[in-house]
Amino acid sequence: MVNELAGWLPGRSFHLCADGAYACLAGAGLARTHVTSRMRRDAALYEAAPPPTGRRGRPRTKGERLPTPPGLAAQARRRDWQRVSVDVRGQVTERLAYVRDVLWYSVDKGALVRLVVVRDPAGNEPDDFFFTTDLTATGAQTASRYAGRWSIEVTFRDVKQDLGGENPQCWKRQGPERAAALSLWLHGLVWCWYLDAHPAGGTWPIKPWYRRKATPSFLDALASLRRVLWSERITSLSSPAHDNSKITAALLDTLAYAA
Repeated sequence: MVNELAGWLPGRSFHLCADGAYACLAGAGLARTHVTSRMRRDAALYEAAPPPTGRRGRPRTKGERLPTPPGLAAQARRRDWQRVSVDVRGQVTERLAYVRDVLWYSVDKGALVRLVVVRDPAGNEPDDFFFTTDLTATGAQTASRYAGRWSIEVTFRDVKQDLGGENPQCWKRQGPERAAALSLWLHGLVWCWYLDAHPAGGTWPIKPWYRRKATPSFLDALASLRRVLWSERITSLSSPAHDNSKITAALLDTLAYAA
């Protein structure tokens, strides 16, 4: 999929953020694509391969064996940690980051990856171990990029629960694949409409238990679209002699979120 996308846009470069199950893509040779993911806690890490000695025999493909990621974090000195600001889904959080370039031989035998250990200064959360093939990335950039991948999980939830993507009515041939693709397309289309029609947001009703809400959810965007579509139908059917706009607006607000 990534190679096909790269073929569509030959002048663009990409950065793929995925969970630990897709860490092996770092060694897949993806075209013009860097990968950021989680690193296994028991990953076998090595120093970079030493330069050829000129002697007979095959040159070494890896350097000295290193400790596992938790072991490297335990050996790191205080000056090796940097205080960074990490963007965690829109909220800036202060963390400590330890960065080191290593060879993860089982994933990519020919190139180094950048290990980034992220630590909670207060010690309330366990250490996180990320890596990236972008050797110019800072610890803050790597941690923020990985945190940003959470939006795809929210998308899957919205598509399944609000658009019925997990219960297609067709189960033969390519029906399920097409139903999933249609649900994802509708999800993107609803967001594009909402952001264009309501760039400032503020379309949701204020709840007593959530007065500080500042950004819309997909359900807010979907409810706003329902109100527009249903309002046109109801207005065309109502009698001009009776002004029921307040009742209609209250009814639409209720039904748009209950549908």
